[in-house]
Amino acid sequence: MTQKIIVQGKVTGKVLKSNQPINFLGTIDKKTGEIIDKKHDLYGKTIKDSILIFPNGIGSSVGAYTIYSIKSNNVSPLAMACQKVDLTVASGCALANIPLFILEPDEYDKIKDGDEISLG
Repeated sequence: MTQKIIVQGKVTGKVLKSNQPINFLGTIDKKTGEIIDKKHDLYGKTIKDSILIFPNGIGSSVGAYTIYSIKSNNVSPLAMACQKVDLTVASGCALANIPLFILEPDEYDKIKDGDEISLG
C-alpha cells in the first residue's frame, strides 16, 4: 500500500471510512468517540480502536485539541489516514501520538469500510 507517513506508527485494524470531511470540533464527542453530527455519514458510529479513513479535515484549529482529548479519554482511533492532511489533523495527531498517513487516491478508493488493513 502506498502511503506517506505524517505521524510515525505501525497499526493493523478495522477501517471506519467516511466519504465526508471531518470537523473534529463539532463532529465527535470527546468523551465517547462517537460521531454526533446527524448530517455526517458516520453518525452514531464510534471511532475508538478503528483506522479512521476520511478525505480531509475541515474547521477550526481547535479541532487539534479535540483529537488530543479523544486520545486522553481512550476513545481515539488506532490511526488516521486521509487523501489530504490539513494542519489541524496533523498537529492533533502529533500532539496525541496517533499515527497519521496520506493515501494515494487509488489506494484510498480501494479501501472499504470494514476492511482489515495494516499501515506504517
